[in-house]
Amino acid sequence: MSKMSTDLTRHALNGPTMGTRWSAQFHTAPDVDPSVIQIALQAAVAEVDAQMSTWSADSDLMRLNAAPVGEWCDVPAMLMAVISLGLEIGRASKGAFDIGMGDAVTAWGFGPAEAAPDRIKAAMNTNRVPASEALDLDVAAGRLRKTAPVALDLNGIAKGYGVDRLAETLRGVGIMNALVGIDGEMRAMGLRPDAAPWSIAVEAPDAESRSAHSVLALQDAAVATSGDYRHWVEVQGRHLSHTMDPHRGAPLMNSPASVTVVAQTCAEADAWATALMVLGTEQGAALARARGLEALFLLRTGQTEYRSLGVGRLFTDEDAAAHAPRRAV
Repeated sequence: MSKMSTDLTRHALNGPTMGTRWSAQFHTAPDVDPSVIQIALQAAVAEVDAQMSTWSADSDLMRLNAAPVGEWCDVPAMLMAVISLGLEIGRASKGAFDIGMGDAVTAWGFGPAEAAPDRIKAAMNTNRVPASEALDLDVAAGRLRKTAPVALDLNGIAKGYGVDRLAETLRGVGIMNALVGIDGEMRAMGLRPDAAPWSIAVEAPDAESRSAHSVLALQDAAVATSGDYRHWVEVQGRHLSHTMDPHRGAPLMNSPASVTVVAQTCAEADAWATALMVLGTEQGAALARARGLEALFLLRTGQTEYRSLGVGRLFTDEDAAAHAPRRAV
């Protein structure tokens, strides 16, 4: 380690957001006041939550959901960017990622309300229009309108976008090397003070052990995981994932235990992890290969056993080297 790196002060900041916590690790000169940075980071994620939360009735997203079909609504720039990206990945994944699943998410009890049989039945029987077909965006004017009934939900992308905002905030105060995250969605900026990449564990799909399956060594890249082992409901003795199947208006069945994606931004990684989870191993891996995505599928073979399938240079031969560090630069 160089003398310069030993002169730096390490900071590990965190705070509440989106029902969980954000974190930021970085190093600065000893005279830098971390409290100012803490305030800036907290404000950044608070702004994302204020625009995209489905738990707050007065968020910008919920205001859009309450607006009648055909009415143009002003949309803040960040919310417009996330909706635009969500629609783009929705089209690229042939509808596997759909930000218009808010009714199903709420019906099954993954929102602020308890699960309700009548709403579940309605969500499963509705003649669903994909969000990409139900929204008309005027990006230049910062407005959009619904062309068909749709309930937007950004839980599959907003957390990743929040991580990107943490990274942008640090860059804004001159910090170019850091590791930021929200609840396991992570983004690596530059390198550690010893010029090594940042080490990020890919979690094994086991809610009890919370152990690492493998370790990624990342530089200027983001990683996100979608899985069935953190948030779920139990129906007739079966655990059902919080990830919705757009074709059924219901939780996924027979999906991979988890899908991890490495991308340039955390919003992209977050959304693609959800899309590949919905598509399943065969179709998801085929699409990942076609689009040049870096993805890791973990598949259950028993109660506590699983196998892995890797796509892309980071995860090639994953089964042969499950615990080796992988480097993305």
